[in-house]
Amino acid sequence: MRTALRVTALVAFVSALAYAETWTGKLVDASCAAQQKNAACTPNASTTSFALQASGKTMKLDAEGNQKAAAALKEHNAGADRAKNPNAAPVDVVVTITGAMSGDEIKVEAIQVN
Repeated sequence: MRTALRVTALVAFVSALAYAETWTGKLVDASCAAQQKNAACTPNASTTSFALQASGKTMKLDAEGNQKAAAALKEHNAGADRAKNPNAAPVDVVVTITGAMSGDEIKVEAIQVN
């Protein structure tokens, strides 16, 4: 019985990975992007809702993805030039996201700042 459960769990896990997609694009503040289509919408430390701009589309991240994006942004900004010079212009944050589309948002499995 345990063996059957383990095999079933393994098949389910592998199936989920098979449906994962990968996107690379610019991480933006989702609230800003929704209101101002042509604005830069560079995220900052107070951003709580993120989106990915890739291939001419803006895709929102799910709640877990927002948390992962905030952590990745914080880690990225820790070594960024803006930490040395707060007056420096904001730079685009390019990320690679692995996950699956669920409706109009990405269910994020992993996020990596490039």
